[in-house]
Amino acid sequence: MTEQGTATTAGADTGSQDGEISDLAAFHELVGQLDYPMLIVTTSVAGERSGCLVGFHTQCSIDPPRFLVCISRSNHTFPMALASELLAVHVLDAADCRLAELFGEHTGDEVDKFAACAWRVRHRLPVLSDVKAWFVGRVLDRVDCGDHIGHLLEPIRAKFSGELRQLGFQQVKTLNPGHPS
Repeated sequence: MTEQGTATTAGADTGSQDGEISDLAAFHELVGQLDYPMLIVTTSVAGERSGCLVGFHTQCSIDPPRFLVCISRSNHTFPMALASELLAVHVLDAADCRLAELFGEHTGDEVDKFAACAWRVRHRLPVLSDVKAWFVGRVLDRVDCGDHIGHLLEPIRAKFSGELRQLGFQQVKTLNPGHPS
């Protein structure tokens, strides 16, 4: 402890004086080691379907139930998600690598991803048939999160069938994205 009562470590980086991270590379390396579950978000507007692989998301309220899902501004799905009042969120199992590749490596600008997978319409949205867990959420609000926009969802319908071994970021981080994130 120092005289002021704060702990210090020899050689520790205390950051810059203006509060910015002094080693951004270390931060990126750290978050690159996290293993958060991967999702696919789908939507439909004016008869056009779109979907993308999503890693930034979280449950953010228990009662009432709320979920925040963030979509990259550079993604083909982004403008459709902004225009949609509902989004379908699919939680991927470790066995769903093919779906992660389809929705993560290809862009709707060039490929109809839905022609390459099974899906059905639920609440006017394309819902993937071969996933164990999904929910449809009503968009309550949108939040600027930098290069992503967060969509605050109120779940209105859900399906969960059986045990889920979540497909994590570490299993898909070598995919070549259809758009830069």
